Amino acid sequence: MVIDHPIFLESIKFIRSHLVANDLNYLEKKVLERLVHTSGDFSIQNLIEFSEGACEKGLQALKNGAPILTDTDMAAAAIKSMAENTTRNKVFTASMWFGENNYTKLTKTAYGLSEGWKELSFKYSGIQSPILVIGSSPTALTYLIDILDNAKDLPSLIIGMPVGFIGVEKSKNKLIATDHPRIILKSTRGGAAMAAAAVNALLRESI
Repeated sequence: MVIDHPIFLESIKFIRSHLVANDLNYLEKKVLERLVHTSGDFSIQNLIEFSEGACEKGLQALKNGAPILTDTDMAAAAIKSMAENTTRNKVFTASMWFGENNYTKLTKTAYGLSEGWKELSFKYSGIQSPILVIGSSPTALTYLIDILDNAKDLPSLIIGMPVGFIGVEKSKNKLIATDHPRIILKSTRGGAAMAAAAVNALLRESI
């Protein structure tokens, strides 16, 4: 059970009163509010992009027990508490699969995330495909999209919010060009906290 602190509730009330009019649906607004709260920045409303039905698909996947795979331990830590207090989804991080990565063409995170995806998508096949949360590594997001081109199973949802300058916008544009259910923070903005906040917004709506 999630019990909100009065200050949090007051903050969300303030955010709602200052957002510009938009055509987002209920769940999309919840995600936006959480991202604005996390960043303290109203310009986020101009950067968030949802594929059609992404939030609904993500919420249903969470209710069905989908595992959550993140690119960083920081994002995983930010999600675990909310998951434990709601639908108890298992949370995994790419570092669990770093192992003996001798494939020098890949970063450790890209390798770990791809190996984690392969293992979890197989393990949960027929149950609910994993939700993928990328808040740091554009190379991991780019490589993930490449391997999904030939994958039998596809993610229930991809949170694409890597942060930085080199390859970041390119990786997000590559995700936008796919048919995968996705929530993206365009531009160079993003980060583990932001990506986790998007998932937590959906987890809050799962109970």
